Amino acid sequence: MTLEVLAPWYLWTKALHLVSVFAWMAGLFYLPRLFVYHSAATLGSAESELFKTMERRLLRGIMNPAMLAAWLFGLLLVLTPGVVDWAAGWWHGKLAGLLAMTAFHHHLGLARKDLLADQRRHSERYWRVMNEVPTLALVLIVVMVIVKPF
Repeated sequence: MTLEVLAPWYLWTKALHLVSVFAWMAGLFYLPRLFVYHSAATLGSAESELFKTMERRLLRGIMNPAMLAAWLFGLLLVLTPGVVDWAAGWWHGKLAGLLAMTAFHHHLGLARKDLLADQRRHSERYWRVMNEVPTLALVLIVVMVIVKPF
């Protein structure tokens, strides 16, 4: 199969990539906020159990599929001939932001398992700070893709 077959699908691929990224980012913004509230809830309370359900549904039902779709459509985009100028340096910055977002996603997944087991390894304050991490990655990625500073 030649990669030229991807070219007619470029706009659809880009649209699906963006929709996937938006859904993934929504989860990356919301899950740490749920952790803030969960960390403040009394262990074993109905409120704590509700947060466990909400966190599981968000991670498994929205974030994981959205992350996989964003990666899939992103890979299809970079494989589409003529889309990426591999001699330019901006894509290194985008890749760094993407890897940071993916690592953060996995950190949230591990933290959810801890909270599920009523282990609170991180404070409410920690999760308030972590709630800002996706914004930094988003800014980096958008600047790299749109401005292409190098």
